[in-house]
Amino acid sequence: MGTRNVSGMAKNPASFQCSECGWTTSRWVGRCGECQAWGSVAETSAPKLRVGASAPVTPAIRISEVPLDAARAIPSGVAELDRVLGNGLTPGAVVLLAGEPGVGKSTLLLEVAASWAGRGRRTLYVSAEESAAQVRLRAERIGAVSDHLYLAAESDLGTVLGHIEELGPELLVLDSVQTVQVPGTDGVAGGVTQVKEVAAALVRVAKLKALPVLLVGHVTKEGTVAGPRTLEHLVDVVLSFEGELGSGFRTLRATKNRFGPADEVGCFEMVETGIREVADPSGLLASHQQEPAPGTCLTVTLAGRRPLLTEVQALVAPSASPVPRRISHGFDSGRVAMLLAVLQRRARLRLTHKEVYVATVAGTRLTDPGTDLAVVLAIASAAGDQAFSEPVIALGEVGLAGELRRVPGLERRLAEAARLGFRLALVPSGTGVHAPAGLRVIEVGSVASALAALNLRFGKKGSSEGFTPFLSVASAGKGVA
Repeated sequence: MGTRNVSGMAKNPASFQCSECGWTTSRWVGRCGECQAWGSVAETSAPKLRVGASAPVTPAIRISEVPLDAARAIPSGVAELDRVLGNGLTPGAVVLLAGEPGVGKSTLLLEVAASWAGRGRRTLYVSAEESAAQVRLRAERIGAVSDHLYLAAESDLGTVLGHIEELGPELLVLDSVQTVQVPGTDGVAGGVTQVKEVAAALVRVAKLKALPVLLVGHVTKEGTVAGPRTLEHLVDVVLSFEGELGSGFRTLRATKNRFGPADEVGCFEMVETGIREVADPSGLLASHQQEPAPGTCLTVTLAGRRPLLTEVQALVAPSASPVPRRISHGFDSGRVAMLLAVLQRRARLRLTHKEVYVATVAGTRLTDPGTDLAVVLAIASAAGDQAFSEPVIALGEVGLAGELRRVPGLERRLAEAARLGFRLALVPSGTGVHAPAGLRVIEVGSVASALAALNLRFGKKGSSEGFTPFLSVASAGKGVA
């Protein structure tokens, strides 16, 4: 019997792909090697196809001849949103707005849709989670009723595309992308396959019709966008709407932006009549006490290119527990623990048997290292239970050796402090910054010199007591006129 030739019947080697990020491997693994997701790797049975060349529909042209008018951004009517997007909504752009439940995503986009429609532009708002009557109630409450704003309560992608073809809107808002489903596609609404199909179809329509699309997205318990990672790759802009549910202050940040800066921040405030833009949010991030209180210090952080005045509060109390609590709200707990270690080691402030609480005002979250000095001074103020003689603006990053490092945008921060009427600021030495009119700037090189500049004195080395009360700021430190 002759040998049978099976070379032409050889099976292609199996391929496994991650449904979250698209990473491929030749064997099955329980955890994706790219995005580290568990249980997301599955075998793909689609054969590899060889694609041949085809004649292009439109020839390639010189980049200098490409028209720009079709891609110019159009102001949405909400200035804080336009600040984050760049200059407004770009025709054909797909924007994904993600946030926790109840943070105000639907309310914000409904106001954007009403503002867009108020200029005579036909707008389609599709709600896959609420009925049209429920959306109308919210629109009545926030004053977002317009003759050019159309509502549709649909969860079927084919019907949504039919509304787009029939109405021909100039803006589409879909709430939300995880609740729309594609009949005949595997999985349930919100699943990996369904979300990818819905997003891909809307991106194709947006590019074909030059239609700006705003999508509402859910988030996971970790705060990331729910659904496959490819969803963030498909869209042009990914926005994050953040804020403590107990506070009315909200921030809008861009984590991805193909048409503008990705570091800008928009500020809003939740009120009974909807969402109000906050063009000058510094007043919301600081308490309105007549006199400085113990355990408080002011700083100016940069949110994108915008300086924001923020108040840091600290409380130091005796503890009966062998392991005192260290609780922080609005700060990274590891960063606060490092600053406490620097205070104990470099400034001889004994906090071993003390409970320490650090928080920000209005629930804002600070990740700027330039606020380290304000945290240190607030804790020292709380430890002595004494207040500064006048409000102090503290700017500087603290190193493990207790030194103060320069922070970016120092002149903008000081200009904001001077604009708000403050008269004293502490900054790292060697900055050579020009002090704005009316603001006295003291340069300090370390945490110890910053405490000395404010007349803070602790006990002798090895002692846990002997705290000297705060006195008025005199001529300590190097002043900059």
